[in-house]
Amino acid sequence: MIDIMLFLLVFFIMIALKMIPTSGLIGHLPATATSENLPKTKVMIEIHQDGSLMVDQQTMTLSALKTKLRELSEGKTVVTIAGAATVSMQQLADVMDACRQSGVTQIGLATRNAN
Repeated sequence: MIDIMLFLLVFFIMIALKMIPTSGLIGHLPATATSENLPKTKVMIEIHQDGSLMVDQQTMTLSALKTKLRELSEGKTVVTIAGAATVSMQQLADVMDACRQSGVTQIGLATRNAN
C-alpha cells in the first residue's frame, strides 16, 4: 500500500514539473525590489541581446510574432516578456508595440526579486 502511494506521489510531482513553463535561455533577468508573481501566462516572449525573439522555444521575427499573437488573441491573451538585463528599451518597446497591435491587453515583464 505504501509503495503505491509513494509511486503516485512521485508520478504527480513529475507531471506537475512538466506543467511549469521553463525556458532557461534568459540567465540574467533585471532585478526589482517590488516584483510579484504574475498570473499564468499564455505566451512567453524572450528578447535576446542581439534582438532576436524566442516564443515558446521558437525563434521568430516581429512580424511572425504579430501573426502568432493575432491567431491566439481572444481578447484575453496574457503575454509575459523576459529579457536579459542588457536588452535595450527600444527592443522592449518594439515587442510591446507588436503585442498591442495584435490585440494583447495583458502584458507582464519578467524580473527576479532583488532581495
